[in-house]
Amino acid sequence: MASQPPTLEHERALAARGGHKLIGAADEVGRGALAGPVSVGYVVIDPNGVPDLPGVRDSKLLNAEQRHILVPLIKEWAAGWGVGHASAAEIDELGLVPALRLAGLRAVTAAGVDADAVLLDGNLDWLSATRQPTLLDSLMPGFGEPDDVDGLLIPVQTLIKGDLLALSIAAASILAKVERDELLDGYDSEHPAYGWIQNKGYGTTGHRQAIVEHGATGYHRKTWQLTPKG
Repeated sequence: MASQPPTLEHERALAARGGHKLIGAADEVGRGALAGPVSVGYVVIDPNGVPDLPGVRDSKLLNAEQRHILVPLIKEWAAGWGVGHASAAEIDELGLVPALRLAGLRAVTAAGVDADAVLLDGNLDWLSATRQPTLLDSLMPGFGEPDDVDGLLIPVQTLIKGDLLALSIAAASILAKVERDELLDGYDSEHPAYGWIQNKGYGTTGHRQAIVEHGATGYHRKTWQLTPKG
């Protein structure tokens, strides 16, 4: 059974609860990859002034052609939009959470429109200026390290499965996915042995074996476990 399309219900509720007009929405792509940046898509909308946007779903539920068709429609639909990236080298230097925050702030800056509050996919607020430690601090590389990247000072509300539920988050996920995929496709032309067009930097068996055979590139996150243990 097909999932229901995302709606503007959560955006409108956040706006009403806080007396806000413009709501931002953010989603990340590439957090668990071995190579390439972590990328954040961001849109700003007036949830009471925009229509629904047919066809928009969580980026993982769409194929590449569908995502590319939707990108210009999303950009026209939103009051502002942006995509920010934090490189593998920045992830190695800062840790994952500060790098996520850095990519998010770059996306917010690129949007050029100030939101009153932000809806963030997931259950971890990595975008605000301060956050509370969670169990993920001990499970993911870079979590729990000192945060030396400033974050947003406006209210940020997390939403589990937000990319499935909230139309603006789904739109942000598409923008991030398309830009990051294009970056990885470009990296593949420089280093075709790693299969980045197919794996987009994630830790497939073939990708890990290529690292064993050819070593890590400048696009790899060298503080991560890149090769099979044992």
